[in-house]
Parts: sequence; C-alpha cells; structure tokens
Amino acid sequence: MEQRNQTVVLEFLLLGLTEHAELKGPLFILFLAMYLMNLLGNGSMISVICGTSKLHTPMYFFLCNLSFVDMSFSSVTVPKMLSNLICDKNTISFSKCITQLYFSIAFAGSECILLSIMAYDRYVAICNPLHYVTIMNKHVCLSILAASLTISFLHALLHTLLVYRLSFCNSKIQHFFCDLAPLLQLSCTDTSINELVIFTEASLLAMLPFLIILTSYACIITTILKIKSTGGRRKAFSTCSSHLTVVVLFYGTVIFMYFRPSSSYSLEKDKITSVVYNVLSPMLNPFIYSLRNRDVKMALRRALQRQVSSSRG
Repeated sequence: MEQRNQTVVLEFLLLGLTEHAELKGPLFILFLAMYLMNLLGNGSMISVICGTSKLHTPMYFFLCNLSFVDMSFSSVTVPKMLSNLICDKNTISFSKCITQLYFSIAFAGSECILLSIMAYDRYVAICNPLHYVTIMNKHVCLSILAASLTISFLHALLHTLLVYRLSFCNSKIQHFFCDLAPLLQLSCTDTSINELVIFTEASLLAMLPFLIILTSYACIITTILKIKSTGGRRKAFSTCSSHLTVVVLFYGTVIFMYFRPSSSYSLEKDKITSVVYNVLSPMLNPFIYSLRNRDVKMALRRALQRQVSSSRG
C-alpha cells in the first residue's frame, strides 16, 4: 500500500449478495434467467419498434430508447454479479470499479429523465392533441434525447470524480457492484462534499423529472375526467397506465436507496433494493408495456409469425 493522503486501493473485493455457498448456485440460475429475459424482452421491443413503420412515433421512439437504457443499465452490473456467484475470485480493479460506478449512475439518470419525457409526451398527446405533431416533431424528440443523455453523463462524471479523489481504508465492498453508498462507507477521507452533492445535485436530477411526471399526470387526469364517454376515458387512461407502473417501480426503489440520511443506510436492504432496479425492473418493463399496449402486441405477433414462416420456408 502506498501513501496518497492515506491509502491507495488497487482493487476491491465485492462481497456480493450472500456469503452462503449453498445459495449461490440457485441465485446464479435465477438471475441469469432474469438477465436473459431482460435482453430478450428489451431487444425484441427495440427490434419491433424499429421494424414497424406504424410505431415510428414519438411515444415509441422514447420507449425504444428506454429499452436500450434498461439493457445497458443491467449489463453494467449483472454480468459481474453473475460471475461472482460462481467464481472464487470476486475482486474488481479500481479502474473497473470506477467505470462501473460511472455507467450505472449515467444510465440511472438517463432513465429518470426518459420517464419524465415520456410523461410529457403523454400530456401533449392527451391535453393538446391538435398540436401534438407540431410540438413533438422529430427535431424536438432528437434534441430532447440528446440533452437528456448529455445531462445524465455529466451528472455521472461529477459523482465519479468526487469518488475518485477519495482515499480508502478498506477494500471490501458490502455489495454486488460498485455503488455510491458502499464506496463512501469505505473512505478514509471526509465524504461530506459527496453527500452534499448527492442531496442537492442528484436530488435535483431525480426529483425535477419526478415533478414533471406528477404535473403531467395531474393535467392528464384532469383532462380525462372531462371526457364524457366512459370508453374514451378508459382508452385515454390505458395509454398511460403502463408508464405509471414503470414510474412507481423505478422511483420507489431509487427514493428508498438514495434519499435518506447516511446514518440510516442498511447495506443488506440496499442489496435487495438494488436487485429490483438493476435486474427486476429492466426485465419487467418490456412486458409491462407490451401486455398493456395493443399496437405493440400486434407488432410482436406479426414479427413472430414472420419468424415462424421464414423458419418453415
């Protein structure tokens, strides 16, 4: 160990989900199946949306990008988690740990902003249908997406640089990936700046999109209640129910994970919560959207029929 402020750590030991050897095999099979379903579901969603001209609309454009973010988000952490469940060596180098931290924060931020953009898209479609094509044109959609990705990756860079400057007294991470909370707990140096940035800048990035979502749906619900036809109200609400389910699942876990005083952290509970938004939520999202969306179900059915026809031919 060399002197750099206090300690230089060249690699970390990821203690993973459990120390019980008898659980690692079943957990590996379970999470591998969930990860493969994630890749299959989100990959199919991207393929169907890109290959179906009827789905080339702003709503499906953002849904396609959400599927890409979900796949990328899981792929940053899950492969390493799976390898640690079946390998004896559970170390990760400092540089790979910092890289994993950066991309996990970046894709989490991208998901926050994308969910708010999708809520705004539904607001315009339901509350201002006559101006929808003008407001949500192709140029606007691309500009919003580019801005959201830029903000998310700059946000991740800020947190990564603040962690990079720290010295560490311990190399054992009580988690299955390099996340902010367990890394800060290993630091020998003062982490007050990191915690301040988490509760200010990170809170702003997470909560501002959340406020946009709440405002959008307040306007949407008000508009839906003014629709006289019961069928019309049901149809309008059905276009939003899938998105609302995804928002609740994602934001519920994120708020529980990050917006608490550091003294109340329980890393064991955080591991379970992390599994929800790293593994479970990205796997469920394509099924939530496809099961509640008639256009997506029809496009998937046609794609499967074409696949079966081509394989027989």
